Amino acid sequence: MAPNTDSRPNLGNSAGKYLLEKLQQQSKNIVPPAIALFLFLAAWQILVSGPGATLPGPIKVVADTWDLIINPFMESGEDKGLGWQTLASLQRVAIGYSLAALIGILVGVVIGANNVLYKAVDPLFQVLRTVPPLAWLPIALAIFQNSGPAGIFVIFITAIWPIIFNTAVGVQQMPQDYKNVARVLRLSRQKYFFKILLPSIVPYMFSGLKIGIGLAWLAIVAAEMLRGDSGIGFFIWNSYNSSNNSEVILALVYIGVVGLLLDKLVGYIATLVVQEDPK
Repeated sequence: MAPNTDSRPNLGNSAGKYLLEKLQQQSKNIVPPAIALFLFLAAWQILVSGPGATLPGPIKVVADTWDLIINPFMESGEDKGLGWQTLASLQRVAIGYSLAALIGILVGVVIGANNVLYKAVDPLFQVLRTVPPLAWLPIALAIFQNSGPAGIFVIFITAIWPIIFNTAVGVQQMPQDYKNVARVLRLSRQKYFFKILLPSIVPYMFSGLKIGIGLAWLAIVAAEMLRGDSGIGFFIWNSYNSSNNSEVILALVYIGVVGLLLDKLVGYIATLVVQEDPK
């Protein structure tokens, strides 16, 4: 009987090799951060293990907050889990940031299109954008007399400056050839805005939007710590007053993770909108 000389590739071996290569590629992205996280937690645990330590280690944090970790949407009377508190903060951020994005882009386009106006208001914007978020809180409370609208105003006034500034710079940097083409084709204002102006300023605009979302998240957490009846900032302040440092640390982890996700979300939207010129 003649031996089997079939030279067709073994599909099983090919699939296994492909999966192995994929795992090796992913391990290069996963292993270094995992090692860094382990070393950080180990160093933290060692530093707080000595006598007189005032902060809990990661093991104690997990043990003290296990119920909050496995059930972030728990409710017990007036006490709510971190999931509900985070959603309350995100709701305020969504309102304030949306207003800041809408008004900031429109104002930035108007200012950027007029060189005299741009030079006139640029020093004012440079001063206002450096004002810390909490410095706006007394003004907001004086205007609205309520911590809810005041928090939204703090988000709005904090996030709007980088959006205005970056959008205006984008308009200023638009090539003159684009404007000349629009004049030659006699485009209407609507077509000029959507076909010429908007595509050219999108990269600048989203740079401001990314900065703005980070500032908005920082602003609402800080505002809720001082004046609020819900939200993750309110949760931190309550936990601090109750001397529950483990809950404070868990809330800080939530803040960092949510802030990262918000930044990635805006960046992802930018990749969908921005179209790079082919080289």
